Amino acid sequence: MAPSDFSDNDTFIPTVDKEVELLEIELLLEGVHRLYGYDFRNYALPSLRRRIWHQVHAEHVLTISGLQEKVLHDRDAFERLVYSLSIPVTEMFRDPPLFKVFREKVVPILRTYPYIRIWHAGCSTGEEVYSTAIILHEEGLYEKSRIYATDMNARSLQLAKEGIFGIQKMKQYTKNYLEAGGTRSFSDYYSARYNSVIFNPFLRKNMIFAEHNLATDRSFNEFNVIFCRNVMIYFDDELRNRVHSLFHESLSHFGVLVLGAKESIHFTDYSDSYEPLDRVEKIYRKIK
Repeated sequence: MAPSDFSDNDTFIPTVDKEVELLEIELLLEGVHRLYGYDFRNYALPSLRRRIWHQVHAEHVLTISGLQEKVLHDRDAFERLVYSLSIPVTEMFRDPPLFKVFREKVVPILRTYPYIRIWHAGCSTGEEVYSTAIILHEEGLYEKSRIYATDMNARSLQLAKEGIFGIQKMKQYTKNYLEAGGTRSFSDYYSARYNSVIFNPFLRKNMIFAEHNLATDRSFNEFNVIFCRNVMIYFDDELRNRVHSLFHESLSHFGVLVLGAKESIHFTDYSDSYEPLDRVEKIYRKIK
């Protein structure tokens, strides 16, 4: 069962000593950080706890300590844990009104630039990356654009690079595309192969995929737009501020930051550094 196939509420959590459980979680995360370099220590505890217990059951061990022992001695078990904790859930043109506003309010700004750099941070399996590429193509901007797609999850990144998605998702993706202001037939962008579709190679021409961990890695370029949607809701305040610092450093002056529906620039150290382009869809422009 992939992480996207279960609800946090479906995970059975046994009755345990809370103090011992918290210590086990801290030791697991510290071990993962010291051995593998992945830092989940500042993720919000409630969701993290549920997903750790899900992985305890998935690995057929009895305790979080048992999961720690397996993860520290088995690289494959570690990668399965990372895949679960990084929550790879997404879809093309997710929240269509957001992409419609992006086309109407952000694209005109991008037209004024000689060259466009866009960063999808925490891109998961890449559906929103391809969504952005399609909009840029339809608006005549793709040839002068580079889209950098990063994630800490190597498995998700590989799926994103391939651009292959389940054919059963196309009905919903087509609906999203049209609601987001799509101007062509969505099927023009992919070819069906058995139970999957593969998106046309020209969409990947200006995409760059790379591993990047928002919790530990630094800025690597200057961008006109940064998408980071539904990622920071799993972070605590300390890590959220760290990531906002990274984005502020990485955005050009008047660069655009696109957040998820449950996220906000408010109550961060950088709330006065942006002005809203659209308050409802959480699109902000850096002003200082």
